Amino acid sequence: MITGLSNPKNTYHNTRHNLGSWYIYALAKNFNALLKEEKKFFGFITSININSNNIRLFIPNIFMNINGSAIYKVAAFYNINLNEILVAHDDLDLECGISKIKYSYGHSGHNGLRSIINHFNKKINFYRFRIGISRPKNQKEISSFVLSYPTTEEVNLINTSIQYAVKETLILLSNIS
Repeated sequence: MITGLSNPKNTYHNTRHNLGSWYIYALAKNFNALLKEEKKFFGFITSININSNNIRLFIPNIFMNINGSAIYKVAAFYNINLNEILVAHDDLDLECGISKIKYSYGHSGHNGLRSIINHFNKKINFYRFRIGISRPKNQKEISSFVLSYPTTEEVNLINTSIQYAVKETLILLSNIS
């Protein structure tokens, strides 16, 4: 499964904190797949097929700090382990326009990742695509910063980094059997 962390789409889709969902929409578009709302999972889901592997794409449509509950529900339904999930999310510690893949355990202060770890209740490594948004100068402004809209220049950098992330995902997935 590949999931993109997000807050509810109608209110927060274009904010920095929803970059995980931007990535999932770009990946779905690459495969001509349409994400459909699935109320029992509290989000949007579709499937893509790579190397005869059925891969679920999922975007929670609930608040970031409880994304783990929706992701866990999908994973349990389809019998997917945490180490078989790639999680895309915004990252304050990367400059805007930079994306990196990471395989590790931990949340680095990200509430969506913290929620996933708490719901799976396991200390196990999992894949993450970190999409940089940079860090605001004032640490006290983090909450309002992640929930605000990026500038036009930042959107261009973010979209470029997401296209890079999609290409890297395809390379990663081409190695699964």
